[in-house]
Amino acid sequence: MNDYIPIANVELSDDEIEAAVGVLESGYLRQGPKTEEFEKKFADKVGADHAVAVSSGTAALHMAYLALLDEGGDVLVPSFSHISTASMVAFSGGRPVFCDLDPRTFTLDPESAEERITEDTTTIVPVHLFGNAADVDALRDLAEDRDLTVIWDAAQAHGTEYRGRDVGSFDDAVCYSFYPTKNMTTGEGGMITTNDGELAEELRLLREHGQTEKYYHPKLGLNYRMTDVEAAVGIKQLEKLDDFVDRRRENADYLMEKLSEVDGVIPPRVEEGAKHSYHQYTILLDPEELECTRDEFIEDLDDRGIGAAVHYPRPLHKQPIFQDLYGDVTLPVSEDIAERILSLPVYPSLEKGDLEKVVDAVAEVAAENYSK
Repeated sequence: MNDYIPIANVELSDDEIEAAVGVLESGYLRQGPKTEEFEKKFADKVGADHAVAVSSGTAALHMAYLALLDEGGDVLVPSFSHISTASMVAFSGGRPVFCDLDPRTFTLDPESAEERITEDTTTIVPVHLFGNAADVDALRDLAEDRDLTVIWDAAQAHGTEYRGRDVGSFDDAVCYSFYPTKNMTTGEGGMITTNDGELAEELRLLREHGQTEKYYHPKLGLNYRMTDVEAAVGIKQLEKLDDFVDRRRENADYLMEKLSEVDGVIPPRVEEGAKHSYHQYTILLDPEELECTRDEFIEDLDDRGIGAAVHYPRPLHKQPIFQDLYGDVTLPVSEDIAERILSLPVYPSLEKGDLEKVVDAVAEVAAENYSK
């Protein structure tokens, strides 16, 4: 058991290294046959008809927005997410409209989204935050009733399921990230899944300069290609994804059981029908029961050898750039959660002793600051 337990740990084995070296030795470094193989295997894994590999999760969102957004239309996004969920809307000519979240699942609140629909609203972007599935049924019903396109942000949701289906199988498009700390990685990289063949072809054009054949460009495009080195690593990681996620769930179950007994600490909630993949294990602190701030709590954990992190300390509607562009917005749940949330280690390589140390440290810090 390590003396210090970090918040995240990147797991690469000889399999991934050998796969990358094999591509390097082949000399075929750019997007090629390994990328195509990775796309097919990823689509099969999540149950989608098509998958398009790209250079990052941000690129995945940007391309999906470019392909699907109406120029100048309003796009409903949760304010509690990574900035790329909203910034790529603005880069693509849309206007992000910030919505509040469910205070226990940390995903988009369908009622908050519905309240913000106007005649200019064209699209909704639910985020499966931390690996917890959004309320897919309610959000799909809302989209169908109001004729909205749905772009799912699954950057943190590799292996997440909803009512027995992988979240990557839903329409209209689903965007993933393969950043090193995700449930599976390619180093950098991303993926878009869809069941729409025409959309998949448009995405492939956007990915490669709008080029249908060498030096022939019927559309404008970008260079968002994945390399075959990254794809080779991704293929090996994909083979291990089920095991990675199973271990994350086992670790989360242990944390859930033990931390539910700690006064001042509120474990996350998973709605009926959802199957969390635990990219992050996030808790809330109860300010009515604890005398310390969230940041002080994290400092005390660090002193005990436990890494913790805040995702996210500032909701998107409070980011200076969005306040400058769209004015002041009040979203009380997002603002409250941002003050009280913190993430604890949950990654697959944690041992039983590591988990016990995490629980003991959280319990000790909470007991020292308990106000009742």
